[in-house]
Amino acid sequence: QVQLVESGGGLVQAGGSLRLSCTASGSIFSIYAINWYRQAPGKQRELVATITSGGATNYADSVKGRFTISGENVKKTVYLQMNSLKPEDTAIYYCNTIIRNIRYWGQGTQVTVSS
Repeated sequence: QVQLVESGGGLVQAGGSLRLSCTASGSIFSIYAINWYRQAPGKQRELVATITSGGATNYADSVKGRFTISGENVKKTVYLQMNSLKPEDTAIYYCNTIIRNIRYWGQGTQVTVSS
C-alpha cells in the first residue's frame, strides 16, 4: 500500500508560478516512478509529467519548457514547478504511481489560473 498526498495548489494570475508537492508514504520502496496528472472540468484526466527513481523525466507537449518535475528522493517527495501559468492550466492536479499494476492516486490539489 502506498499513500500519496498532494499540496501546493492555489489561485494565481496568468504568468505566475506555483510549486506542487507529492509526498508518498507506506511501501515507498516499491515506487519506480511518480506521475503528475491533471483534470480540467469536463475533460479527461491527462498525463502532465513523469519522473523515475533514476531521475529520467518526461513531459506533455503542452507544458514543456514551463513545468519541471523533480525530487531529491523520488520515492518520498516529488515536486512540480509550474511557471508561466496559463488559464488553460486550470485543473485538479493529481500525483500517481503504479505498483504491481495497481494505480495509486492522491486526493488532488486545485490549481486555478486567472486571466
